Amino acid sequence: MKNLSFKKLLPFIAAIAVFFVLTMSYFNPLIEGKRLMQGDISHFRGMSKEIVDYRAKTGEEPLWTNSMFGGMPAYQISVQYKANLIKHIDQLLQLGLPNPAGFVFLYFLGFFILLLVLGVDPWLSLAGAIAYAFSSYFFIILSAGHNSKAHAIAYMAPVLAGIILTFRKKYLIGGVLTAIFLSLEISANHLQITYYLLLIVVAYGINEFIFKIREKEFGSFLKAFGVLLVAVFLAILTNITTLWATYDYTPYTTRGKSELTSNKKDRSSGLDREYATGWSYGIPETMTLLIPDFNGGASGVALGTKSATYKALQANNIPEEQAQGFVNQKLPMYWGTQPNTSGPVYVGAIIFFLFIFGLLIVENRYRWWILGITIISILLSWGKNFMPFTNFFFDYIPGYSKFRAVSMTLVIAELTMPLLAIFALKKVFQDGINKQVVLKKLLYTFYVVGGICLIIALFGSSLFSFANPNDANYFKGLPDWLVAAIRQDRASMLRFDAFRSLVFIAVATVAIWAFLKDKLKMQWAVVILILGFLVDGWAVNKRYLNNDDFARKSEIENPFQPSQADLMIMKDTDPNYRVLNLMVDPFNDASTSYFHKSIGGYHGAKLRRYQELIEQQISKNNQNVLNMLNTKYFIGRGQDGSPVPQLNMAALGNAWFVDNYRLVPNADSELTALSKFEPAKTAIVDVRFKGLVEKYNSQKDTTASIKLTDYAPNKLDYVYKAGSDQLAVFSEIYYEKGWNAYVDGKLTPHFRADYVLRSMVLPAGEHKVEFRFEPTFFKTGERVSFASSLLLILLLLGGGGFEIWNGNRKKQ
Repeated sequence: MKNLSFKKLLPFIAAIAVFFVLTMSYFNPLIEGKRLMQGDISHFRGMSKEIVDYRAKTGEEPLWTNSMFGGMPAYQISVQYKANLIKHIDQLLQLGLPNPAGFVFLYFLGFFILLLVLGVDPWLSLAGAIAYAFSSYFFIILSAGHNSKAHAIAYMAPVLAGIILTFRKKYLIGGVLTAIFLSLEISANHLQITYYLLLIVVAYGINEFIFKIREKEFGSFLKAFGVLLVAVFLAILTNITTLWATYDYTPYTTRGKSELTSNKKDRSSGLDREYATGWSYGIPETMTLLIPDFNGGASGVALGTKSATYKALQANNIPEEQAQGFVNQKLPMYWGTQPNTSGPVYVGAIIFFLFIFGLLIVENRYRWWILGITIISILLSWGKNFMPFTNFFFDYIPGYSKFRAVSMTLVIAELTMPLLAIFALKKVFQDGINKQVVLKKLLYTFYVVGGICLIIALFGSSLFSFANPNDANYFKGLPDWLVAAIRQDRASMLRFDAFRSLVFIAVATVAIWAFLKDKLKMQWAVVILILGFLVDGWAVNKRYLNNDDFARKSEIENPFQPSQADLMIMKDTDPNYRVLNLMVDPFNDASTSYFHKSIGGYHGAKLRRYQELIEQQISKNNQNVLNMLNTKYFIGRGQDGSPVPQLNMAALGNAWFVDNYRLVPNADSELTALSKFEPAKTAIVDVRFKGLVEKYNSQKDTTASIKLTDYAPNKLDYVYKAGSDQLAVFSEIYYEKGWNAYVDGKLTPHFRADYVLRSMVLPAGEHKVEFRFEPTFFKTGERVSFASSLLLILLLLGGGGFEIWNGNRKKQ
């Protein structure tokens, strides 16, 4: 009995071992103590520096930082929600592997679980997990540092597995697994990926509803639906702190609706359409699902000395050193319509082939919902290239307008295409099909998909121009012969990868054909497919994430070194001065925030009003606005090109008293008023705050003073002295969902002034003013999160124990 049990467990143990070995082999520099260089993680270290330092010093979460954009909530930057015990399960499932290896292991494991739930043979499930995990986009985002996105993607498949189990009447274990994996999905904190998972689940749910009605199983559908509602409720409660924070914060960010009335056509209840669709997949570019370098791969590619470009340089008598230097730099080989890209979305030639094959042989219960959501995924990825469909989702599908980079919807296809592909293999290897009929469909599929690859390989050079819309900028000043050579290399990349995909498709076809002809056992056919998936995905992914992308751990953990300008500015004893760094793109930069309080920064969900201030005032170099933001230093370029600090004597400091105020009727007039005003004398106040200022009688007091005496990210103390009531403006960003003001310990109203700042009417005398960031959700949310996550863990242990007991009882 023991040997039998071990024999049954062997495929699962072997699969885990294979996943571990593949993960650590790919990321072997991690074994040497190196770490992956990730651009967004470097940004993260810059934007989170103040938060991390405060946490290390006090053991508390500040929930706010002043290091970026004048100040913003820390919710989407770096907050540790320690009450959520589910995170310990996450660490267990990742085997404690260092990032990003743990995420790749989860890619394997999650899809493996999904296939097992669907009744796929363990060895075939192993093959499917390898194919899924090596989808190119999943590695490209790791190279870029999109860790939360990768983390969320890893849990998409097991969430779907739990839901499918529940609809298959495994109510207890299905519901518990759904709750656990959905909790892990949400805790990964990438709501855009979770939203795309929801689209998949809706498609599957509609499909199940239709089939349950046909099968007269509507009662079981309702029961499963009820169990899943409870599971979702528990998953939400487990992550209530993060979700509550996001719910509070989103309406005030660039993801929320603007109060401005300008450019209404482009605006939605979320992001502006132009901004949201900036990264839209080109319609022909969809062919990268089959041929990785169909559009040239990444924006920057080193061509090497075997390229047509190198030969052209030699033919035109360019010195050897210069020629090699030119072709070994990152050249703009991408010729699609996106502004730039780190690489293509490539699901694998064999997977693409098997997906089309699956459309011919897989039963309707799985075929149509998978095809439908895959098509929707592709159409949505086209974004501005297919605006009628995009506009429909923006206008009528709740939540869709909150997200940018619509090309990301292809993560749906990256899950559904391997799913149908493995269903096709299950049909071939497990389900006892009519081999002759299936063989004909296999060959038809090969002729179509393989034929496409062959046509592109042979005639692609004459079918496409290989011109990028941005080539005029990329190639400015280059001779025509050199531009022609670069485009010739683009054509060569397409031709090579088209032949490459054809070879992998042919190998898979031969393996399946040999099995159907009884010339090859299933085990060997599956081994060939596994090797095909592995060799194909591994080689393509190494183009975008390889050993050259790793560095010493110390370099990764300290990504920024202060310049002489930084060191000089850091001598300033004012704890809350701000800096505008003109040596970088200040509003897409986090390095400045590593050392200073920056009026710029790097974040995808900054406060909307601040973004509007950037667009309409700061970008136009409105000095008065810079002064009211306490921009005490500018960092510019010196004559030798090095950073040089410049002191701004006109910066207004941390707080000041104004002589009067001006009421304006709406956001448009409030923002426009900043174009011509003196912030040291006048406060611009929205009419909605009229009740807080109308009783104030302006009495100028030249001896009045106010000073910041104590600073923390979430706590600012001021003392002031005034002979009469005064109207104070604080150079701090107004955010009503958490900031409270106190005068001598008594809660006192404050309001918004100058579009983004805080203001208060202060009584005469000597008093202390305190600002405290005290969002109501945090303490309450953490208590609920702890209780819910503990309950989920107990349900998991109990549910697992019951399934084992019930299984043994049935055997007896």
